[in-house]
Amino acid sequence: MTGRVTVDATDTGTLAEISGLTVGPAAGGPPVLRDASLSVPAGQVLGVVGRSGSGKSSLAHGLLGHVRPGLEVRAGTVRVAGLDPFDRADARRLRGRVVSFLGQDPASSLNPALRIGSQIAEAVRLRSTAAGEEGVRARVEELLLSVRLPADRNFRRRLPRELSGGQAQRVGLALALAGRPGLLVLDEPTSGLDPVLADGMRALLAETLREGDRAALLVSHDPDWLGSVSHDVIRLEGGRIVGRGRPVAPSPVRPSRASSDGASPGEAPRAPAARPAAAGLFVRKLRARHGRSAVLHDVSLTVPARSCTAVVGASGSGKTTLARCLAGLHPKAAGSVEWRGDGTPRGRGAPVQLVAQDARGALNPRESVGAALVRPLRGVGGRPAREASDEAVRLLGLVGLGEDVLGRRPGELSGGQRQRVALARTLAAGPRVLVCDEITSALDPETAGRVLDLLDELRRTLGLTVVMVTHDLAAAASRADQVVVLDEGRVVEAGRADRVLVNPEHAVTRNLLAHGGGPGLTVPK
Repeated sequence: MTGRVTVDATDTGTLAEISGLTVGPAAGGPPVLRDASLSVPAGQVLGVVGRSGSGKSSLAHGLLGHVRPGLEVRAGTVRVAGLDPFDRADARRLRGRVVSFLGQDPASSLNPALRIGSQIAEAVRLRSTAAGEEGVRARVEELLLSVRLPADRNFRRRLPRELSGGQAQRVGLALALAGRPGLLVLDEPTSGLDPVLADGMRALLAETLREGDRAALLVSHDPDWLGSVSHDVIRLEGGRIVGRGRPVAPSPVRPSRASSDGASPGEAPRAPAARPAAAGLFVRKLRARHGRSAVLHDVSLTVPARSCTAVVGASGSGKTTLARCLAGLHPKAAGSVEWRGDGTPRGRGAPVQLVAQDARGALNPRESVGAALVRPLRGVGGRPAREASDEAVRLLGLVGLGEDVLGRRPGELSGGQRQRVALARTLAAGPRVLVCDEITSALDPETAGRVLDLLDELRRTLGLTVVMVTHDLAAAASRADQVVVLDEGRVVEAGRADRVLVNPEHAVTRNLLAHGGGPGLTVPK
């Protein structure tokens, strides 16, 4: 079916309604969403808050008739403009025309082989009334300009890999708006962006939500943003809706370090103290390219053994490419990356290992947690099957998970649990350096704090060295011994965290701080 389908809200003014929705694992087990009921009035924004694993995404996906692989709808109904999105015929009328979705990683939904202009044009043809090639091209240009992107031919001919994170997010929004939907489902649409881009995206979405009678379901960990754009907010805990009302922004609370010496979180010492620079990770004049484009330019840094270094910068500054080069997953064009051991025994795998941002994508959705851990233990560590199984249980204990998750698949875990499983799998190789690429960006603040506490604990107990690529300046302030600021593939500022984040010398650092915490950041001495 092509062309735009107009479906009005119900007589009560409600555009979408969920009643008694319960979603759980198809193989049995506790539900991830329990007896959820809500309504979204036409022209209003309903905010959704809750910890990672509380059921927020399952609730949001229900408005599009989606459930994650391995889950099923056990009870309840969903209606959008009077239609059932779980009904195949109704779903064709609704998706992209009446209700559209924008998540935290729209780049993963873009066709990597198809140019940006072609992808938006295809959405316009399927979801709108634009007539002829001229009409389609005009609508594509209108959409690009509406999300503050260039509409010229050169930009339209770009491939997804040629976009920055912020550009990919805006292209995703343009695709979502192609059919002029009356309801937008927004699931953490700014969580993967640096502070500057996140602020710009919030402003753009606020402007988009003010247009006409558009309604939205907005899932976010940011109470200030929810308070500024939402008419109402619901809170989820353990898959249940436990509260509803206007959000109240909490007082700023910075992630605390775990402490084993009885000190309060605010007084917790940096642990452990960095060893002398004779041992550590040494990067000298590193250069890297993507095709013909230079991405890293003579990057040099030193990460002392058992210390934590935070790498910050705007989207597109080269942080992820640097992380992949450190782990040997992206070829160097020039320069060197060297680990000099501190005498601590390690496993048989490479000394530097990457913990990726997307734990869901890093884990095989068809493989159980137990199989994901045993495979590297046997392949890299050469352990017998029984010993590998025992070691898998030990590794889960190290990251705060029980033996009960061994038989589960990634789709049956919360975001925080998946990130811990990914970390446990990385530890199976016995690394000395963990390179963590935005591993908390998709987590709520409380769960993110627990993951960061876990990294601190692993530094103490296993003597690990941590390189933390992050957009979260509060996390960098509270966890890192030193901070490296990247801009356009170059190190523009580096030094102790309590100097760089309190008294920055470079305009790039000052701009990041202005959008990401500024003088309110607390940096332990």
